[in-house]
Amino acid sequence: MAKKAKTVFVCQECGYESAKWQGQCICGAWNSMVEEKVLPAAAADDKRRRSGNAAAPASGGGGKERNRPSRLTEVKSGNYTRMDTGIGELNRVLGGGMVKGSLTLISGEPGIGKSTIIIQAASNIAKQYGRVLYVSGEESEDQIKMRADRVCRELTDDMFILSETNMENISAIAEELKPKFVIIDSIQTMYTSDLESAPGSVSQVRACGNELMRVGKTYNIPIFIVAHVTKSGELAGPKIVEHLVDCVLHFTGERNQELRILRAFKNRFGTTSEIGAFEMAEEGLIEIENLSKSFLEGMEDGAEGSMAAAVYEGTRPLLLEVQALAAPTSVGFARRSAIGVELSRLNMILAVLERKAGLSLINQDIYVNIVGGLKPEGTSVDLAVALAIYSTCKGQPCSGRTLALGEIGLTGDLRSVQNSEKIVREAARMGFERVILPEKNAEKLKELSLKGIRLMGVRHITDAIGEF
Repeated sequence: MAKKAKTVFVCQECGYESAKWQGQCICGAWNSMVEEKVLPAAAADDKRRRSGNAAAPASGGGGKERNRPSRLTEVKSGNYTRMDTGIGELNRVLGGGMVKGSLTLISGEPGIGKSTIIIQAASNIAKQYGRVLYVSGEESEDQIKMRADRVCRELTDDMFILSETNMENISAIAEELKPKFVIIDSIQTMYTSDLESAPGSVSQVRACGNELMRVGKTYNIPIFIVAHVTKSGELAGPKIVEHLVDCVLHFTGERNQELRILRAFKNRFGTTSEIGAFEMAEEGLIEIENLSKSFLEGMEDGAEGSMAAAVYEGTRPLLLEVQALAAPTSVGFARRSAIGVELSRLNMILAVLERKAGLSLINQDIYVNIVGGLKPEGTSVDLAVALAIYSTCKGQPCSGRTLALGEIGLTGDLRSVQNSEKIVREAARMGFERVILPEKNAEKLKELSLKGIRLMGVRHITDAIGEF
């Protein structure tokens, strides 16, 4: 006698299951429980056995031969099993290319360029490696063809399009076609007939994600999964999909601007500090090789509250423009607003300027912005932020040929930053004449032979203001 499906309540945030509805989940989320019906484990195993997807028996019996342990010294490194996507910036973010058998999740706001970049990568892979399967649950085959004609230079017969949402059908076609690359657009539209819950629910996403993982690992196929985001920019739907995949990529940028930034939030086969830069054009996404030039192209020499800064992202230095504006407070407390800089970090820098540099900011609204939409990680932009605020408060113009680099401590001293040599070389290449940096970094770079640029080593924030 077949067992009936049971009703459980699942948290949309963390995937926690409960036999009864709870107002607050154990993860702290409120009203995140949704009702779902799931099959008992025995019934689910029976279905998988009938469909031929069951795991090998632990011992004895028929079925597939069970896995054998391998020596770690005999396992090939992921560097030898990577695939070139034909897009240098995408390869950089992935850590050198796609790893065979990996699951990669790419998310971003609607219209940001997710489908554009994956179809460009799919076209390149189809030319170089062979068959590619593009599965879409949202768009028709005609819509995908129109986009491919616009952004792909040349289409081959190895590009296959499938408009399907049933995971069993997708798995069967993938096993029959044996593609070199699979794209799922999007995971929220896929469902398995083993479950009665709606597509996009925790159970469906978990089941579909596990099935995609089985297909990818079994046949050594890299799979790209597209996912939606909420209004706040977070991944839509259950968070469990982030734990299933090997790599999580996120596209950011303003739709009314051309710049697009691709960043890895999770990467089991590489670093998460790399970023990729693209320019959205009519013919698709174009790689930006000189990203520093793009960030600094609108910077004016002699403008108040504008200072050049630098960060080291992954394997390359990036030069940025930091803008600050001070306006008299009209009502109530002074306002602090920051874009690209953490608000807590900004408040700390303002406190240091007040106590250590004698700058009165109690009746000033302060606004800080990192031009270009980049949110730099680390503290190397602290000095540039402080000097930009000082410039706008005192009405002192900034030199467009001066770059500020350094971390500010609570005592007002400047602490050294990493990879300063590469940053200074990039500044010299971009035509900067002076670099204000911590004294310890300047001492290490004394032997650096760079023509046309001066290193101004400073120990305290007041020394930096004096050199500024």
